[in-house]
Amino acid sequence: MVAQEALIWPGNSYPLGATFDGVGTNFALFSEVAERVELCLFDEGGTETRVALHEVDGFVWHGYLPGVSPGQRYGYRVHGPYNPAAGQRCNPAKLLLDPYAKAVEGSVQWDQAVFAYPFGHPDQRNDEDSAPHVPRSVVINPFFSWDSDRHPRTSYHETVIYETHVRGLTKLHPEVPETQRGTYQGLAHPAVIEHLQRLGVTAVELMPVHQFVSDAILAERGLANYWGYNTIGFFAPHNAYAASGARGEQVQEFKSMVRTLHQAGIEVILDVVYNHTAEGNHLGPTLSFRGIDNASYYRLVGDDPQFYMDTTGTGNSLLMRHPHVLQMIMDSLRYWVIEMHVDGFRFDLAAALARQFHEVDRLSAFFDMVQQDAAVDGVERQVPGHGARFLARRARHAARVRLPADWLQRPVPQRRPPAGRLGQLRHRARRLHACGPGLLQPQAQRGQRRGRPGRQ
Repeated sequence: MVAQEALIWPGNSYPLGATFDGVGTNFALFSEVAERVELCLFDEGGTETRVALHEVDGFVWHGYLPGVSPGQRYGYRVHGPYNPAAGQRCNPAKLLLDPYAKAVEGSVQWDQAVFAYPFGHPDQRNDEDSAPHVPRSVVINPFFSWDSDRHPRTSYHETVIYETHVRGLTKLHPEVPETQRGTYQGLAHPAVIEHLQRLGVTAVELMPVHQFVSDAILAERGLANYWGYNTIGFFAPHNAYAASGARGEQVQEFKSMVRTLHQAGIEVILDVVYNHTAEGNHLGPTLSFRGIDNASYYRLVGDDPQFYMDTTGTGNSLLMRHPHVLQMIMDSLRYWVIEMHVDGFRFDLAAALARQFHEVDRLSAFFDMVQQDAAVDGVERQVPGHGARFLARRARHAARVRLPADWLQRPVPQRRPPAGRLGQLRHRARRLHACGPGLLQPQAQRGQRRGRPGRQ
């Protein structure tokens, strides 16, 4: 049913997404091609109420609903042109996730209704309602007691990064309560923190925790996407990793995890996937971006825009030269730093983020924006002026180092690293030397052991 127009106020075009202010919620959605946008609210019984957003500023459709509070489930239906041959794929029959949703409830239940075309006929339009089969965006409570939480800011030369998976780390841990295993709560359990501290870990690098989707081909085989490199929500912590609930509770749980790890002196780094989304190629589902503004979010083939440029091997690539895509990525990074208190990022397929046109451009707009953003450039001790490239360089360095079994017990120089690149290089060399001659392994030997010649 359609709500009365008197229930909605004009609201604001910024910030994007759903923003609760203690009295009501402001909704804002970007779309250049939309002709009409409906905000869809769902009650406890699943009944849908549609509210038309009439206010538009700079292609942002917005409105304010007094009385809408955290836990409210919602989505969008975007009316506009549907012409796949021209790269236009709006279809109001498809309920769409908010790209700026801070929490998501549910998962995709694979059905023909989730796709914009009938199976076997990709040139035809499918007007089946997808609402019964797709997840909902959720309004969250932005307020949280961080107490005196601070970023640990461990020095580069003292940092020990432990890459791990939220579910895998504790799923079978005997000391973690069964209800907390494989969750954010489990990762912050005292037994886990004690283990990390015993290893000398100063930072955990979490494999993707943004809301992601398990592809249909996996579901058909009774499997699921374990690794998470299939993002559909760049602002929402993955709901399946929460022990406390999926109606916004996952956000509070994630924040509690970060606060607890910080209290133990452990930084939190996120493995982030901004190069593509879970909507796949032209035969993929319509879950969010595709139905909102396909040509603005995705790189399309220039002379045949029904198809997607795929520089990632996943079916699609985000359009890194579009101002709104860049804004969304920077807003996401800033949100995780400022609101979620994470300490840094590892960018998956970072080279794809530097493809404004075809070749990788180290002077691309994305790298420029990362370096110029006060909130983002300063986290995970990113090297000034290098931004996202720091962790990749650190990873390459780690791959060249073989640590002896007793490396934690060996004395390490505690001198403050001198200024300048040459001074820092000498300092690191002294630290490696202190760990003994067995620390470094010739590259030729590594290559031969893997069955291929070493690099000369």
